[in-house]
Amino acid sequence: MTAHPRPDAGQDVLSPAERYAASRSRSARDKADAEGELRLFRQVVGFELDPFQVDACVALEEGRGVLVAAPTGAGKTVVGEFAVHLALARGGKAFYTTPIKALSNQKYTDLVARHGVANVGLLTGDTSINAGAPVVVMTTEVLRNMLYAGSSALDGLAYVVMDEVHYLADRFRGPVWEEVIIHLPDHVQLVSLSATVSNAEEFGDWLATVRGDTAVVVSERRPVPLWQHVVVSAPEPRGVPRLMDLYAGHVDPTDPGTNPPINPDLQAMFRVSARAESSHGRHGNRGRGDRGYRGRGGNRPGAGGPVAHRRTPPRFAVVDSLDADALLPAIYFIFSRAGCDGAVQQCLRAGLRLTNAEEEAQIRRVVEERTATIPTEDLDVLGYWSWAESLSRGIAAHHAGMLPVFKETVEELFSRGLVKV
Repeated sequence: MTAHPRPDAGQDVLSPAERYAASRSRSARDKADAEGELRLFRQVVGFELDPFQVDACVALEEGRGVLVAAPTGAGKTVVGEFAVHLALARGGKAFYTTPIKALSNQKYTDLVARHGVANVGLLTGDTSINAGAPVVVMTTEVLRNMLYAGSSALDGLAYVVMDEVHYLADRFRGPVWEEVIIHLPDHVQLVSLSATVSNAEEFGDWLATVRGDTAVVVSERRPVPLWQHVVVSAPEPRGVPRLMDLYAGHVDPTDPGTNPPINPDLQAMFRVSARAESSHGRHGNRGRGDRGYRGRGGNRPGAGGPVAHRRTPPRFAVVDSLDADALLPAIYFIFSRAGCDGAVQQCLRAGLRLTNAEEEAQIRRVVEERTATIPTEDLDVLGYWSWAESLSRGIAAHHAGMLPVFKETVEELFSRGLVKV
């Protein structure tokens, strides 16, 4: 015979104070949903908000600052978008700040789609669009400069959203974020969003000290599973790299726990790799590079000959492996502008093509439309032809050294799923 718990049995573990707090939170959510701007906002977004999103939005509508810490993909930006909604509904201004230009460009596109081009502006180091709009997306450095200059653009500012606020801990750029938080006018409500703040309560206490009443809203539920893989070089010279799960098969990727067991097949590959490395050391270096690779996308150019063991697969081989396992589109992080450009050329030389004929035609149309104003005589100097060819194959670099129109084109094509890596 199975014993069934009473419907209210879960409340027995809560203290009276905790039950009162939970009841008060539910009441606040119900009231906001029935009477406030949150009810209108929920109709606009068109989906049911998670409890942490509702809690943060309620606090924001009550006039409090908010720190939201939740995993990537949980929907933190909904809270920032509600701040934008409140600003427009109440006749104020909202600034949406991001750490990098690419995020600013993307957020600008998202907000224009919802609120219209007349209501949204963009300010980055190389772009200025509708700067007097009630909602302006910008990099944090731009806002810092406004504060120090006493810019008139700050008049009427009611909300500031700081996306990826964990940049506050960055050794070089952290002071910019700290200065913005400290020097914003007292009446401005601050919305801080981060997926990686581990000391949310401590950080929230500091925000309350410098900004006033701040609600700390934390969600640990990861709605988008985080799967971790490792690409391993094949032990044989002409072998194709293998993409393997990092953890053993029984590990739940959404909750791996502390020190989860490693995939035994991966450990075996490491042992084979170590033996090959040891053997290679005894027999001397017989060659360099990755000339022996034969991938799905084409042959690696270069003369033949014995190939030394590589601990790290070449980048084009990694992309080829991701394509084979249907894991594209992907972002490949390389912390160097020259490294990004070099990786694109490596993929082109390897013969990789990640697009079909229809996708290539769409890409070429977008490229031609975006660059129509560039004089023909300047195309060679700007490296247009190589850039356009790599795009047509679904491959692109993206970094701060690119011509703005090139970078924005890459962003548009990647967001549409046409650029694959």
